[in-house]
Amino acid sequence: MFAAYTSAKGRALVDRELYLPKSWTEDADRCRAARIPEGKSFAFKPKLARAMVRRALNSALPIAWVTADAAYRRGWHFRRMLEETGVGYVRCPSHSRSSHP
Repeated sequence: MFAAYTSAKGRALVDRELYLPKSWTEDADRCRAARIPEGKSFAFKPKLARAMVRRALNSALPIAWVTADAAYRRGWHFRRMLEETGVGYVRCPSHSRSSHP
């Protein structure tokens, strides 16, 4: 997962989190073979996104808005964290393929 910063001058990736499915984190041999840092555990994507947003908001970046894709649409913890920080946010709606011609 990646976090990007965008301004009128351009955009840059500013943070990342390694998402691992539970099937990976429960298989120590597989994690060792892939050189995944010891102690890396399973976390849902919205939790990882909250951590990245918190780090970004605590950085020197002048952040006015946060946007997130449809994967975080139902994550009320994510929305609440954004509301508590006072930063503006937009979460893109999901699109059903059947609703498009």
